[in-house]
Amino acid sequence: MANESNFSATITESSRELTARERVMFKDTQNATSINELAENASKAGEKAIIENVKDYVILMVHNDKSDDKDYQNFVIITESGDKFVTGSESFWNAFKAIWDEMHGEGEEWSVQINLIPSKNYAGRNVLTCSLI
Repeated sequence: MANESNFSATITESSRELTARERVMFKDTQNATSINELAENASKAGEKAIIENVKDYVILMVHNDKSDDKDYQNFVIITESGDKFVTGSESFWNAFKAIWDEMHGEGEEWSVQINLIPSKNYAGRNVLTCSLI
């Protein structure tokens, strides 16, 4: 019997009805930019990390036998240009979704700045969140 890795990603929520092509593309996060790494790199360089012209989002339920946490969620943000950004951060997602709920359908382009703020619960750790810009 072959030693196969059991990995799957299922879209549990999306910002709109997706085509089959989009479902396949959005479940593949290999070519997505990590929001966590983007924020950390920008912070180290004294810069601001921005996701420009947000268009869509999907929430993925991921099952990965090779991960310590075998089942987890990923949040994928898609821009007008088709770039994908991914994170598992609930705090980022809560901030993003509040912005999405207000801005979606307003007919104007909008972007978010990614923020790393000091954790109130864990000294020396940061919380990932975002703000409308």
